[in-house]
Amino acid sequence: MIDAFTFKLGMRRLAAGVCIVTTLDEEIPHGLVATSVNSVCAEPRPSLLVCVNRSASAHDRILNASSFCVNVLSDGDDDLADRFAAADRARRFESDRWTSLLTGAPALEASLASFDCRLTQTAVIHSHTIMIGEVLDIRLWRDDIAPLVYINGHFDRLGVGG
Repeated sequence: MIDAFTFKLGMRRLAAGVCIVTTLDEEIPHGLVATSVNSVCAEPRPSLLVCVNRSASAHDRILNASSFCVNVLSDGDDDLADRFAAADRARRFESDRWTSLLTGAPALEASLASFDCRLTQTAVIHSHTIMIGEVLDIRLWRDDIAPLVYINGHFDRLGVGG
């Protein structure tokens, strides 16, 4: 059997896009950093999934709100990602770059894209919940900068495709 440490070392070698997943629960914004975000399908209803640790402060808030917004970060957003990964929740939304879309969940206008989703299904797998959301709205904010990626325990960047 593979031990958790070796598994994590292997997964660190998989480059992943960095996203901030937000929700609005009882009129209070909540959010977390996620690298486990994937498309599920484009038809008949565009859907994506995000894997959220059940111990994350925003986990239960997303479930309660039944909606979330996935904001794709760009090169240079390292500090913002660190802010959302830190225990201090008070500073997470310190910016005027936030707006809201259909669900009310915060959407980051400075991100590459925002996917505003209605939570449709969940599956608990040990320490995480797989949350599937139907995409209700998409904003393609920017295409002039590389995405922020996470690999081997640090942030990195990819080139902008042409």
